Amino acid sequence: MQVDWIVAPLSDIAMVPLSALVLFIAVIVFTRWGGLRSFSKLSAFDFALTVAIGSLISSALVTRDPPLMQALVGLASIFVLQTLTAGLRRRFQLSALIDNEPLLLIYNGEVLHENLHTSLLTLDDLRSKLRSAGVLELKHVRAVVLETTGSVSVIASTDGDAPLDPWILKGVRGVDHPAPQTIATAASAEPHTPGSRA
Repeated sequence: MQVDWIVAPLSDIAMVPLSALVLFIAVIVFTRWGGLRSFSKLSAFDFALTVAIGSLISSALVTRDPPLMQALVGLASIFVLQTLTAGLRRRFQLSALIDNEPLLLIYNGEVLHENLHTSLLTLDDLRSKLRSAGVLELKHVRAVVLETTGSVSVIASTDGDAPLDPWILKGVRGVDHPAPQTIATAASAEPHTPGSRA
């Protein structure tokens, strides 16, 4: 058994809480400077930077590589890039160049199977998201959107006549002109056997 896999020099162990304290303070300072958007994950770019921050912190916390000072510079660089990118997206409308388009998966209680195929999701994945959102009946679902971050938004209403404001789905791919042949209800998409339930 290799002892160095279990224990470490006291000097290395002492650096762990010190590194944790420094990184903790740095994250507070950078998030205060970067604002509420710092960990919002509103776009794929934000999500990637959040993952990068977590990876950088975990590496600097328990290893010598990268050195603590280098990790701090890396953290600062990530927050600066995120802030600059957010400003450019807002000022010059660069979302189309930076972010993926959100994709419509269900519209007015009907599954858009071509979009579902494009998203690489399955009907089981979709049902799981609907259950998580507390949906009782498919006909109550006004829209399901695969967002740019990979999360799934479910818009549902128990009022069958409640209209969906088109503004809510602005910029969502597949909402303007869904091809009729790609639209089918979830019930008709799966074979039924006697005694089975959809």
